[in-house]
Amino acid sequence: MRIAYLDCASGISGDMTLGALIDAGVDLSAISVGVDSLGLPSCRLVASEVKKRGFRATQIVVEHEPEHAHRHLHHIVAMIERSQLTPRQQDLAKRIFTRLAEAEAKVHATTVAKVHFHEVGAVDSIADIVGAAIAWDLLGASRIVASPVATGCGRVSIAHGTVSVPAPATAELLRGVPIAETRIEAELTTPTGAAILATLVDSFGPPPAMKIDRIGYGAGQRDLEEQPNVLRLFVGDAADQQPGEQVWVIETNLDDIPGELVGYCTTRLWEAGALDVYTTAIQMKKNRPGVTLSVLCQAADVERMEQILFRETSTLGVRRWPVSRNKLSRRPHRVETRFGSIEGKLGWGPGQPATFSPEYESCLSAATQHGVPLRDVYDAARDAYRAAPAD
Repeated sequence: MRIAYLDCASGISGDMTLGALIDAGVDLSAISVGVDSLGLPSCRLVASEVKKRGFRATQIVVEHEPEHAHRHLHHIVAMIERSQLTPRQQDLAKRIFTRLAEAEAKVHATTVAKVHFHEVGAVDSIADIVGAAIAWDLLGASRIVASPVATGCGRVSIAHGTVSVPAPATAELLRGVPIAETRIEAELTTPTGAAILATLVDSFGPPPAMKIDRIGYGAGQRDLEEQPNVLRLFVGDAADQQPGEQVWVIETNLDDIPGELVGYCTTRLWEAGALDVYTTAIQMKKNRPGVTLSVLCQAADVERMEQILFRETSTLGVRRWPVSRNKLSRRPHRVETRFGSIEGKLGWGPGQPATFSPEYESCLSAATQHGVPLRDVYDAARDAYRAAPAD
């Protein structure tokens, strides 16, 4: 499993995140192509190597023409949807901006649709967030972990006046995130950095067991007297991997569509190559009965499965995570019974005898043809396998 670990000892911002990802090996030109497609005025990402308290790091500056536009969430979403970003990159970028809008709406007692982005709606912030979304997708980490986050202290000036650090929207975004103690009087964690953490990070704590193969350093714009102002990113593979095949689980909860639509979606997922599809009865908010629709698939099929879920159900979001799957060796096998030939599969593990599983469709056909209970065909198929000489 590919793991990324964010060391936020000096906080986190959008440009620090982007700098750390590029320093860790993500291709800047590939990110720039996606950012260019947003249609921002003469926007260009410029990377340079700098030193922060003697340590080298990559600093990202967004160069662009001056502008005075203030955007709402729907303006930014439309910009993203018109771009050349992949569906997964668009989804990630929109989720980060939506988290920002939800936090702003909460602290200003308004709605997400009416939130008026100020600093976050500027060209450089849009480029940082969208660029980070592209870069995280290109990095391909299956799990993201972060340290407790340093926010800084003191006061900072924003569009609404002077406020304490962390700024209100930043604090709202950091609900549930462990905060590290710091006496540095500066805004170390920005709303964009907090939104990236809140959207992407799976868990917080010390570095997980991993074999590190890349380390990236993203520089902040400010020079701190107390310590290097850098975000450190570790990238590597989990050290405790068990043998087996890695696949993905995708889930969504549904309580507002008919069962026929859930059944149709399940059929579409099977047809698209899902390894397994199933539903689980759940109780949702306001005591509404619902189902969790779960899909197991290969990594290459995740995007296709998600698109089916979004198209065929009413869901507004899905959960996904990698799992390790261990399976028996298998091959097709046929047995002869008094009801004719029955198809099935043999499965076996290392040093273990094979077991025979009759195929449902083959047993159903035989039961229908001979007018006998389906269980009789299953029993006959298993008996025939046990009676046959070992091959």
